[in-house]
Amino acid sequence: MERYYQEDIECASEEQIKAIQNEKLLKQVRHVWENVPYYREKMKEKGLTPDDIQSLDDLHKLPFLSKKDLRDAYPYGLLGVPLKDCVRIQSTSGTTGKRVVAFYTQKDIDLWEECCARAIVAVGGTSDDVCQVSYGYGLFTGGPGLNGGSHKVGCLTIPTSSGNTDRQLMFINDLQATILCCTPSYAAYLGERFKELGYTPEQISLKAGIFGAEAWSEEMRRDIEHTLGIKAYDIYGLTELSGPGVAFECSAQNGMHINEDHFLAEIIDPDTGEVLPEGSQGELVFTSLDKEAFPLLRYRTRDICTLTRGKCSCGRTHVKMAKPKGRSDDMLIIRGVNVFPSQIETVLLNHGYAANYQIIVDRVNNTDTLDVWVEMTPEMFTDNLGEIEQRQKDLVDGLKSMLGLKAKVSLVAPKTIARSEGKAVRVIDRRKI
Repeated sequence: MERYYQEDIECASEEQIKAIQNEKLLKQVRHVWENVPYYREKMKEKGLTPDDIQSLDDLHKLPFLSKKDLRDAYPYGLLGVPLKDCVRIQSTSGTTGKRVVAFYTQKDIDLWEECCARAIVAVGGTSDDVCQVSYGYGLFTGGPGLNGGSHKVGCLTIPTSSGNTDRQLMFINDLQATILCCTPSYAAYLGERFKELGYTPEQISLKAGIFGAEAWSEEMRRDIEHTLGIKAYDIYGLTELSGPGVAFECSAQNGMHINEDHFLAEIIDPDTGEVLPEGSQGELVFTSLDKEAFPLLRYRTRDICTLTRGKCSCGRTHVKMAKPKGRSDDMLIIRGVNVFPSQIETVLLNHGYAANYQIIVDRVNNTDTLDVWVEMTPEMFTDNLGEIEQRQKDLVDGLKSMLGLKAKVSLVAPKTIARSEGKAVRVIDRRKI
């Protein structure tokens, strides 16, 4: 039997959802106009006032916000309330330019944690569960968001944060943790470590995992589920909007329900900004309908995906977003071909390799090169050069079939590629572009 954290909202009719969004959008536009001079000036540049936004049908008139705007307005330029009303900041893990700092009132935190609670209940979580939160804590939103959601559900919460893998395994075993929250690459590593220690999936107490913060494929999902003996669920979020819990998977495991009473989603053409019809693939854009301290209107996520609204077996009615295919700004263009790391991962996992790999892109004599380093599993590790060469050739052929271009593949020994306790560093782009 399907369970819900807030059934009346999660199973509301499309008409009810639209009515909620309509009322909140008009209120939020006026809030931003009155309290965020930076965005007010962007509206004025387009000749807009709040009176021009009468319904959801007028959303397309509003200007976009991008990560550049967040950096330009750093630190306080997009603040929507007096600083004394803010109780927390979270920040992105960006490595270039100024960090993105998001502000929260207590109400913002409560609503964020409710969204995460919905995600935990959607994977079967109840007050009887033991939820181990192995996302990073601190400025990163993963740990605090799922921690708060776990509290709201009433789970016993183990705030391990990331790292210290042997301690992670100890708590899972000793406290009989049932729900694991972390990045998918770290979940894969925990599964690998359990296997090394001789544990079978049946001996691991976990029953479900909530994994997000980085791209992962269906093949990687199946690998994690098999190794840990769990059901693996996707979760989506951005620090700019609150953190994890913007959208989450249900028992159907075929797309993430967006919490539409808090986040209004659009799909646009990433080149023209034109709003695309439902079902089209394009760039995901969000408007935060409730955020007080850091209210973003039409924020361009750069994530490429589709939105679909149809009857879901779980009973939830909120629109679903597909797993992002990649990002419009970190998509690799190699010799004119669009390449997403998730495509490469799919090929590797289909050929029986674990998700431990690194993609190295360079430019030699004005020509892009694509090198893929792949770890062999302990079972396939061999010093037979002929066998290794054949395996490499099989991967080269598989990648060419998937990508339409030739890559150089290097099989390396187990444990050669550094493990990640947070977001995995999959791509090294050495080109001077």
